[in-house]
Amino acid sequence: MSADLSLFQTIIISIVEGLTEFLPVSSTGHMIITQNLMGVNEGSPFVHAFTFIIQFGAILSVVCLYWKKFFLVRSKEEFNEKLKFYGLLIVGVLPAVVIGLAAKKSGLLDWLLDSVEVVAIMLIVGGVFMLFCDRIFNKGKDENEVTVKRALMIGLFQCISVIPGVSRSMATIVGGMTQKLTRKKAAEFSFFLAVPTMAGATLLDLLDLMKEETTWATSHNITMLLLGCAIAFVVALLAMKWFVNFLTKYGFKAFGWYRIVVGAVIVCLLLAGFDLNMVD
Repeated sequence: MSADLSLFQTIIISIVEGLTEFLPVSSTGHMIITQNLMGVNEGSPFVHAFTFIIQFGAILSVVCLYWKKFFLVRSKEEFNEKLKFYGLLIVGVLPAVVIGLAAKKSGLLDWLLDSVEVVAIMLIVGGVFMLFCDRIFNKGKDENEVTVKRALMIGLFQCISVIPGVSRSMATIVGGMTQKLTRKKAAEFSFFLAVPTMAGATLLDLLDLMKEETTWATSHNITMLLLGCAIAFVVALLAMKWFVNFLTKYGFKAFGWYRIVVGAVIVCLLLAGFDLNMVD
């Protein structure tokens, strides 16, 4: 039996995941495109779950970079702040739980994830939007903090990212900016909200994978999973630190142009007759 993923494919997909998970360019969209270009067998239950499970590495990078925000408690005041912080994350993730489970149960999510056309269109549409969103929503004030209402609104925006090519990062950061948060605070809350959101998605896919025949659980596949998580962790950690500084200084415009170019290239390839659909 041939391996579901080669070492080379594992490394490339994991680097793409780590680089794009917290950037407003759609990590899911980029992984779909990457797998298409490399001829990865998406029909394999293991490969389908792999792209979600390696997000665990990206989750750990958030917790590692902001460990004080998640765990440090030195006084009663800090303990109360932690309770408030986790409460905001719960409020923020609830819309994604409802919408995500509905999309997954209906089969809509699987259909969207297999559509390169949807990825290309949404990359372009989102890119055009990002060229102007700084002007529209750049009214954040340093004194504004995340409240229950703001967390809920950001969570609702996050639901848009069920469409591959939209970008969970873009949706949540823009959601924060509509609530008059600064770009930095919106980006950081986007990172924090990614932890319960991605952890839930990873757990569901891991459970689904465990329900399949266990023939996937070869030593090679398990090694690829562990390697993928490790690579995604390191790359995402570096990408996050760079992204916050870049976004604070320059805004979304560069990412908007990047999305438009990538989306346009995909559309041109599709129109030229290239088969970018997943290999069955």
